[in-house]
Amino acid sequence: MCEVLSPGLAVSVLKAIFQEVHVQSLLQLDRHTVYSIITNFMGTREEELKGLGADFTFGFIQVMDGEKDPRNLLVAFQIVRDLIAKNYALGPFVEELFEVTSCYFPIDFTPPPNDPHGIQREDLILSLRAVLASTPQFAEFLLPLLIEKMDSDLQSAKLDSLQTLTACCAIYGQKELQEFLPSLWSSLRREVFQTASEKVEAECLAALHALSACLSCSVLSSDTEDLLDTFLSSILQDCRHHLCEPDMKLVWPSAKLLQAAAGASLRAYHRVTSSVLPLLLEQYTKHPQSSQRRTILEMLLGFLELQQKWGHVEEDESTLLSLQAPICSVVFSALTDPSVQLQLVGIRALTVLGSLQALVAGFLSPSDLELVVDHLIRLSLREEDSQSGKAAMEAAGSLAPVYPKVFSGRMVPRLEEELQSEREEESSHDHCSLRQRCLQALAAVSTHTSIVRETVPVLLQHLQKVQKGSEARNAQDMVSVCQSLHRVALQCQQDAEGCWYYHQTVVPCLLAMAVQAAMQESTHPLLGKALLEEEVLAAMVPVISAATTHLSPELAAQSVSHVVPLFLDGEVSFLPQNSYPCSFQPFEDGECLEAQRRLVILLMAFICSLPRNVAIPQQERLLRELLALSCSCNCPFTATTAAKCFAGLVNKHPAGQQLDEILQLAVNRMEPSLAEGPRRMQALTLLLWVTKALVLRYHPLSSCLTDKLLGLLGDAELGPAAADGFSLLMAESPDVLHKGCHADVRIMFRQRFFTDNVPKLVQGFHGAGPDVKANYLKGLSHVLNHLPKPVLVTELPTLLSLLLEALSCSDRVVQLSTLSCLQPLLLEAPQIMSLHVDTLVTKFLSLTSSPTMAVRIAALRCAHALTSLPTTALLPYKARVIRALAKPLDDKKRLVRKEAVAARGEWFLLGSPGR
Repeated sequence: MCEVLSPGLAVSVLKAIFQEVHVQSLLQLDRHTVYSIITNFMGTREEELKGLGADFTFGFIQVMDGEKDPRNLLVAFQIVRDLIAKNYALGPFVEELFEVTSCYFPIDFTPPPNDPHGIQREDLILSLRAVLASTPQFAEFLLPLLIEKMDSDLQSAKLDSLQTLTACCAIYGQKELQEFLPSLWSSLRREVFQTASEKVEAECLAALHALSACLSCSVLSSDTEDLLDTFLSSILQDCRHHLCEPDMKLVWPSAKLLQAAAGASLRAYHRVTSSVLPLLLEQYTKHPQSSQRRTILEMLLGFLELQQKWGHVEEDESTLLSLQAPICSVVFSALTDPSVQLQLVGIRALTVLGSLQALVAGFLSPSDLELVVDHLIRLSLREEDSQSGKAAMEAAGSLAPVYPKVFSGRMVPRLEEELQSEREEESSHDHCSLRQRCLQALAAVSTHTSIVRETVPVLLQHLQKVQKGSEARNAQDMVSVCQSLHRVALQCQQDAEGCWYYHQTVVPCLLAMAVQAAMQESTHPLLGKALLEEEVLAAMVPVISAATTHLSPELAAQSVSHVVPLFLDGEVSFLPQNSYPCSFQPFEDGECLEAQRRLVILLMAFICSLPRNVAIPQQERLLRELLALSCSCNCPFTATTAAKCFAGLVNKHPAGQQLDEILQLAVNRMEPSLAEGPRRMQALTLLLWVTKALVLRYHPLSSCLTDKLLGLLGDAELGPAAADGFSLLMAESPDVLHKGCHADVRIMFRQRFFTDNVPKLVQGFHGAGPDVKANYLKGLSHVLNHLPKPVLVTELPTLLSLLLEALSCSDRVVQLSTLSCLQPLLLEAPQIMSLHVDTLVTKFLSLTSSPTMAVRIAALRCAHALTSLPTTALLPYKARVIRALAKPLDDKKRLVRKEAVAARGEWFLLGSPGR
């Protein structure tokens, strides 16, 4: 290792080792020392060693010959790689160097149990492969070896050979491969045609692709044979005729081989497709059966997709352009076929055809594009099969950004016309279903800003039309429109221009409609009723939220300056229809304003989705109003949304005196209400949401509020609700307090909550009276259910007895939560769980007769998961479990019967050979 040795000493040392030491007779550690000496000298004395010429290579071959220890082999393989990479002279010893390394191929090594060195078989495989594929000089020796091992009966040998061949193709040229191409192709073809292993097939196709790519890269001179053309001709000759066989047995293997070769280069693609595509088109017309046509179209689709790899192609170079008419004809015919499966392949092909327009200039004419859109409209709206309809909508969404003018000019007006038409001849259910599909299609196609500008007004106009109607299904129609608007919002988020257009169009419109409905409710109770229903307002929340989360801080500030004054001061001037019969005062008292107070949920959707760096005007006043509303409102829906909005603002509020004051005010309002009075439940709801807001950001007050919640578990009235509150604290909230709406969520908050509070829950359980013990178990099971499983496994020994006790609890929520917690633990900690197998078997079998279907299913899944425990621990229970699981086989619910069949089958096989 010394870096200042005198010149010549390194050579003297190595000569002495090579001549005087029989390395392979030494102990492993001493042999490793010799390899280390060579490695160090190669790093510091490269020029001196190269002065030895091929003698250095020969000396190393003698040192390595016969090495068996995997630790030494890893170092020796690295030395060989360095010899080749750093251009040491190999001289006449190329074959000897190959022989001394290739004798280990393929690697057959199984590490001993508890191996402290951690050397895996894969490490040796990759290290040896790097040696064998490091120089073209090994080709004449390596390729025959690989061909021989490909014919082996061992799958591992086949895979290793194929992967090594693929690696070699990266450095080989025509000269190295020429002699062996027929044998290589023969072996690859045989494996793909005959193998039952998907892994072997995949590696064969990768190797064929690599061979084709290697031949494609070779530089041709005028007098040399074009090996790529010869190689592809062999492939075509052996595979092409299988595409025409009536039984179609070898169709897919042949197609995969052809596609693997064609995908290597543009030249290979032209050569293969010019021969294969006309044949596939001809076969499609010859075979009348839908199943055969589907197979042929899927193969055709595979070749069309390959074209996308090469980018733009000139017209005179494209095989596809000459076949444009028959390809379009085949795809369009598939779209009108009665077979749904053929339609689905046709829709995928249609998507690819549309994308080819950008690569192959002039591939689709304007009339073809119009036909494409017409087919997509028909499939989206008229196909009763939901698969075809959904696939057509997805295809429209993919193609719309490529052809925005065609889709906005042809598809959107057609959908709008369908949406507005009233069909007397159809049943109301059919018309409702058609309306739903129109709304979904309008959303699906809104993947380009210019189209969004067309579809959003149509959706809003339909929402206003539904609001004015008086039919019973209006609420469901409104929910459907909101779902479509939400999808459009999500598709706009990454485009700043589209996002701002959507926000300033949709949010004011929804707010205006809601305000109008609330005021009509105050003055004319029968009007605008549907819009104020909980499900409709809840459906508007994700629309407004998605429209707000991705705004730039400047635009968000502009919007918040309008929305907050609307709710605090009734400032309606920014709304599109701002002539209202009375003032908007959602935070004022009065029974007639109950409808207006419900709209606080829309304020929550907007203000809790703003980026954290956006200043909220009149924030302290807003917080006080929300706090007062959450504590004093008689409507649970409004009180809950006010509490959530308050919590969302508190979570993002900068730390400091203002936050401390507002939190103290909240605590002062909550404590008396929690103690007694008619609004204890509202106070608990506020406590839960504020606690969650503070737990997420690690605020110091969170532990104090959590202690208050733990204290309520012993309350006869609020205890069950407080226990369920632990689920709210730990779970992901869909509308506020999650990362998507820029909430302050610290990493590992669940682990921290677990560490701080589970000991208190356990202590509380042991000290609680029998009537409230279930509350502590329920709270504990909620916490454990949302904890990352690796953390739970480490704590399992201390908590398992409590979990087993929870299974005896009569509360079905506790049972269900505990079962869902135990099921993954049976798979991830079998050794610990096997210590309690007697109790587990008894409890699970008992719960398979629960009156609650969800509990029966969960118990059967746990009984199934028991089979992952050590077989010796389970065999004494096998007969008992099989007998007990016969009863749920006759359960009246199909889902229960399904789980019973799966669980009983595993128990029957328990202890069988090979299990």
